[in-house]
Amino acid sequence: MGCSLIRGLVLTRTVLAIGIVAWGGICDAVGLQISDRYSPLNRQRAVRKRTDYILLHTTEGPTKGSLNKLQRYGETHYLVGTDGHVYRVVNKHRIAMHAGRSMWNGRTNLDESSVAIEVVGYHNRDITSAQYKALRELVGELQQIYKIPDERVLSHSMVAYGAPNRWHKHSHRGRKRCGMLFAKHSVRSRLGLDKQPLFDPDVRARRLVNADPYLAKVLYGSAREQLQASARFEGDDALVISAKRSAWDIARDKYKSAETEYVFPDGTRKHGNEIGNWKAMLPGTRVVLSETQSANEAEALLTIGEDGATAEDIAGNEVRAASTIYLMKDGRVQQGSQLSSASVKSLPAGTRMLVGYVHGGYVSAKRSAFDICGEKWNVDSTFYRFRDGKVVAGDQISQGAIPPLTMVFFQR
Repeated sequence: MGCSLIRGLVLTRTVLAIGIVAWGGICDAVGLQISDRYSPLNRQRAVRKRTDYILLHTTEGPTKGSLNKLQRYGETHYLVGTDGHVYRVVNKHRIAMHAGRSMWNGRTNLDESSVAIEVVGYHNRDITSAQYKALRELVGELQQIYKIPDERVLSHSMVAYGAPNRWHKHSHRGRKRCGMLFAKHSVRSRLGLDKQPLFDPDVRARRLVNADPYLAKVLYGSAREQLQASARFEGDDALVISAKRSAWDIARDKYKSAETEYVFPDGTRKHGNEIGNWKAMLPGTRVVLSETQSANEAEALLTIGEDGATAEDIAGNEVRAASTIYLMKDGRVQQGSQLSSASVKSLPAGTRMLVGYVHGGYVSAKRSAFDICGEKWNVDSTFYRFRDGKVVAGDQISQGAIPPLTMVFFQR
């Protein structure tokens, strides 16, 4: 099924909802300094079927670079600059790709049920008075439009979760600190939000484990507990590796990115993609994060022998889960649930893996990539395996046809 036809399906849905979308640009402007900076992907995005949450993000970088990236990938509905000016990036009724791997109260893929607001700033620094004023008005307006109560205005850090990795054996909460300050009682009060979640429903239900006790204290603690946690863990030392603070604790998804730099105690510098032995990282190593980060670091194929010595090093306790996909060296594709413990342990170096994924099956003449994974068909976290064994990320798919019998894997 060709990409042009897939886009046609999206556009058809857009035309059917044109009345809703046209209305969406009117009431935003009331009382706000607001400008259109729409992503080129805006018109390709489908209209959401429901809106249950408002998710608040921090850019972790300055306005210009953040706006450019958010526009390019259609990763937010709004951006609030330090001067309080608001930019529309994706129409608020459409789907923006901002939440990444996400879960709240058992529901996943929150892009399909939430409005996103990016605020220029950092997760552990206060925002400006102008931002407070604009954000309070914008959030209040969206709450009225979608009938969203205070306790469903969440920070990205509350809903983001991670698949198992070299540091955590289970799917876990704590993958992002993005928007963390918007869980603080003092900040929410200034935004007119009187209620907030008192606990993590997915950790309590054991769907996820808590991988970041500090973050949990900030997100769900009392006002006093939040202040104590912030005083203990924030500041310059928060970027230094120690016996209790790993590269993942600091950089999260970007720990092995070429954009992340490590300054060792002897002054030697290396980028994340140049480091092989993460267990040997020296205490005192300083982590230098990229000034401007994408809202969600791209998922990648993981390889036994490179990303971990064994499958268990990579997928933890989910090595035999249906959501762990193995791309064998002999060309076979198997889910963890199809393998025995002995088979998993004997997988050779070079075996590629996807952790926390859905095996969507095959593209065919009657089943397009859009039919299989919806809006995720052309994002960088979706992967296509062609009949010749070649694997390509969704954002690299050409405008030509996607051949029949191409396998599709998308984020759970």
